[in-house]
Amino acid sequence: MNKFNVVIPARYGSTRLPGKPLLNIAGKPMIAHVCERALEANAEQVVVATDDENIYDAVDKLGIKVVMTDKNHQSGTERIAEVATILDWDSEVIIVNVQGDEPLIPATYIHEVATALAAQSRAGIATLAAKIDSVDEVFNPNAVKVVTDKKGYALYFSRAPIPWDRDHFSHDSKTLSAMPYLRHVGIYAYTVNFLKNYCQWTPSALESVESLEQLRILWQGESILVKTVIKAPEAGVDTAEDLVRVEAFLAANVIPIKV
Repeated sequence: MNKFNVVIPARYGSTRLPGKPLLNIAGKPMIAHVCERALEANAEQVVVATDDENIYDAVDKLGIKVVMTDKNHQSGTERIAEVATILDWDSEVIIVNVQGDEPLIPATYIHEVATALAAQSRAGIATLAAKIDSVDEVFNPNAVKVVTDKKGYALYFSRAPIPWDRDHFSHDSKTLSAMPYLRHVGIYAYTVNFLKNYCQWTPSALESVESLEQLRILWQGESILVKTVIKAPEAGVDTAEDLVRVEAFLAANVIPIKV
């Protein structure tokens, strides 16, 4: 079994849901559910990276390792890079970035993205995607699409419908073409070395136009491995309505955890 660590960036500040990682879901803080998914994935280490003492104390009480990081980071990626430096992880250690507002992420997906990265040597980063089965989702700008080459490495990510099916979409067809459409699933695995290099790159024009951070990597000429999974996981928590939805889902379902 390939060894990997999980780092969960968790900020207190949120425009719509302040203190989001500490909000109660099914009797415990949301961050506890996320940590459980990571532990179920057989990660060697699970670490929460935060800039808030309340989150630090809550995670520490759970018996999970937690690291205080700089409040001025612009992204969770930068926060994870600081954790790797603080804990002095070797350059080839694989880290899986699991967002602190994704309590329904299957443990199997955490394990799969780490295993996929470890199984090849071309890319320093891997992510997931799932097949799209609805035209509405293809045209939904909130559903990020990805196109890969024949070996599964990303050619491009976009909020637009890619690839554009000239014969179908130009005639307002409501059926998908034979070309499989893939939705990006926003979970990443990367080596410490790749992560440190990434944090030195400035944002690219493509990234700014699409508002997609991963395009910085393609702009630099680096490869991103894309592993296809059966389905996209349930959405995370951004609103009060999401909290209700997630709690209802947990009450009615068992999240797959076998790895």
